[in-house]
Amino acid sequence: MLRPLITSATLATLLASGVSAETLRYATARDVYGLDPHAVTDSFTNIFTHHIYEPLVRYDADLNIEPALATRWEMIEPNRIRFFLREGVTFHGGEALDADDVAISLMRAVDPKSPLRGNLPGLKAVEKVDDLTVDLVMEGPTPLLNNYLTNIFVLDSGWLETHGATAPIDASRGEEGHTTNNANGTGPFRLESRRPDALNVLVANETWWDTPQHNLTRIEHSPIASAATRVAALLSGEIDLIEPAPLQDAARIDAAPGVRMLENPGLRSIMMGFNMGPALNDGNVEGNPLADLRVRQAIYHAINMDLIRDRIMRGKSRVTGSLIAPEVKGFTDAMDERLPFDQDKARALLAEAGYADGFAFNLNCPNDRYVNDEGICQAMAAMLSQVGLEPRLVTEPRQIHFQKVDERKVDMFMLGWATLPMLDGFSVLSAMLATPGGEYGTFTPSGYSNPRVDELTRAVAVEIDEEKRQAMMIEALMLAKADIAWLPVHQQPLSWAASDKVEVPQAADDLVRLWYARVNP
Repeated sequence: MLRPLITSATLATLLASGVSAETLRYATARDVYGLDPHAVTDSFTNIFTHHIYEPLVRYDADLNIEPALATRWEMIEPNRIRFFLREGVTFHGGEALDADDVAISLMRAVDPKSPLRGNLPGLKAVEKVDDLTVDLVMEGPTPLLNNYLTNIFVLDSGWLETHGATAPIDASRGEEGHTTNNANGTGPFRLESRRPDALNVLVANETWWDTPQHNLTRIEHSPIASAATRVAALLSGEIDLIEPAPLQDAARIDAAPGVRMLENPGLRSIMMGFNMGPALNDGNVEGNPLADLRVRQAIYHAINMDLIRDRIMRGKSRVTGSLIAPEVKGFTDAMDERLPFDQDKARALLAEAGYADGFAFNLNCPNDRYVNDEGICQAMAAMLSQVGLEPRLVTEPRQIHFQKVDERKVDMFMLGWATLPMLDGFSVLSAMLATPGGEYGTFTPSGYSNPRVDELTRAVAVEIDEEKRQAMMIEALMLAKADIAWLPVHQQPLSWAASDKVEVPQAADDLVRLWYARVNP
């Protein structure tokens, strides 16, 4: 899954050579939503805060789970897992890590008001055994518990209480608190300063409990929305690493001295969602045609994904019929089959559904979140127009886009999902296909609901037998596929670019882990 750009041997050589510590200047298309690790489910924000905060267990450079703030764990009962905390860990403010910090952090993350609650389903309580031991009490057997925990970061309980921050906030709703622009973690870097949408500065945590594999003393993160400006900053030497790098500039970057493209297959699946509620948000007909399966099938047939791959994605995307990538548990070849591009079939299905003359609806896309997101939607709008539909294209910055999606003010809309952090098909089932309720369906804005999918999803959540679990997961995903609950688009490629001096691993989850990065002289 990981395509390392440096090997362990190379790392060891660099460490042994005593290469000097360096500043890494890093630019992305956008800023983080804030520094509160429980305030968003956004994977980019979560990986950035992972430089500051840490979980009980973490993914290593090969995406295997390893101990972090917990050194070991054991099952006491099927629904009670005991975690033993690492001794001698301190927060950046000097406070010692203990069981109270873990308890308040995990319960804050699963609070009913927390947007992160769906990332740790089934947690009923955290019980303190002693200062360095906690029991996680689950609603039932939880086969993915450690996968979930890789993304649940621990904050200092006293710091939260001092700053009135024990209650969760939801950044997607514009909520802010002390934790939005301040931080106090245990991780490899600590926050030096933050200017939202301008500059975030992290410096190395000299008292980190782990042995650093990086040689960085300082990370300067700059959000640069313009792809052209990001590339220019890299080529001029102002920036050392950019993510994403525009595909259309790949050849130019590779031909330039001192820089190179970093490209690999990615896990993130891009898809289109549908409003399946009683009425369109921006329609010209009564009711909601998108709630009719035949109409969704027609839209599917009308989109030429091979053309989008070749023209918009420069041949670097993987056209898919599945909501999860082949590397993710639950994937099957049958799941990957698409409805064929057939505009005559699309017109026939629209006529059969009573919309031979088409209808108008809004088509919403971000213009700064996914690789060539705006271009993809422009192409889709043109293709849908060719079968008589009237998509009203709206492209907007991600924050506005996802706020509209969350508020269900969209009819057809773009979303990307990489099954993070659990790297399992249950991520899609529980968050995007389940009927909303409790920790389930936290990102099912379409109104989609299938009782059998719900039944299977809840069974998958507690099934320990891996073979049975896989079979149920596949059945549920195939049912949703037949319903066209979401329209799969493609798995987008990873596309970064960096100075030749920078060494950093590029994992399939497209998350930049600078605690493995090195800047060479």
